[in-house]
Amino acid sequence: MIRRPVPWPNGAKVACAITFDVDADSSMHLFHPKDAINRVSSLSMLKYGPEVSIPRILETYKRFGIKQTFCVPAWCIEQYPKAVEAMVKGGHEVAFHGYIHEGPNTLSRDEEHYWLSRSIDVIKKYTGKRPRGSRSPGHCISIHTPDLLVEEGFLYDSTLQGDDVPYILQTKKGSLVELPTHMALDDWPPYVYEGAFNHFMQIMSPHRAMEIFMAEFEAMRHYGGGLWVTLWHPFISGRAARWLRVERMIEEMMRTGEVWSATMEEIANNVLACRTKATYKPRADKLPFYDKPVDVGGPWFGPPPAN
Repeated sequence: MIRRPVPWPNGAKVACAITFDVDADSSMHLFHPKDAINRVSSLSMLKYGPEVSIPRILETYKRFGIKQTFCVPAWCIEQYPKAVEAMVKGGHEVAFHGYIHEGPNTLSRDEEHYWLSRSIDVIKKYTGKRPRGSRSPGHCISIHTPDLLVEEGFLYDSTLQGDDVPYILQTKKGSLVELPTHMALDDWPPYVYEGAFNHFMQIMSPHRAMEIFMAEFEAMRHYGGGLWVTLWHPFISGRAARWLRVERMIEEMMRTGEVWSATMEEIANNVLACRTKATYKPRADKLPFYDKPVDVGGPWFGPPPAN
């Protein structure tokens, strides 16, 4: 069922990256620039991530001996340097996730490049290295984003949702490894009820939410050669009851002996190494998908074009 299974290290059937988007309160200031400072309760909920959840998450990773990836807006790195310092000290990867969680597709090419370059400088300053990976906030990759990432020397992206396994994004400037995830592996749908973001979901129990996440994992493991990448947030999944269930999840995964747990940078490097050795031939998507808006006329687009 997976037509291009990846030969993961040590014969693992599935590669797992428990990745976190450490947005903290960045989106609050972006979406509510005039009154975010007066939304104190919402701010406290979002600050729970770097202040409380990150130490908890890092302690779990240390106990299990695993290294993972944190996607952090550069503004959050500047606001919460101790949290990022702890990630780096633990040997984890810090990836690019916008400057203040802005959507690249809301910016011009020059604006997007400015904020990308500024964020790279921040990440390099606080982690000691340039980021190799990117996840666009809100899945909002633009038609310019892949080219800009290639120009800036990125190895991979993890924003798109086009496969069960890694594939290649081919652009005019070069290529990137795409490490896809999707909304079934996002923790907003099962957990978030928050008026500030106009997001009112019925909150699930951790066990019910984990049924969804683990169903995706078991499918990748069953077919073999798949990729399982979470898109979680410390202020959501890092809450005590939910994180207790995540710890049990990690134990269950490790007990199978069929999982390769790695950072996304390690996964992307493995994909390229397998391609070089001809043990894996990833498919390629040529981007952008469209270079101009679709217009076939009719009631959806206006009058038909003149002959």
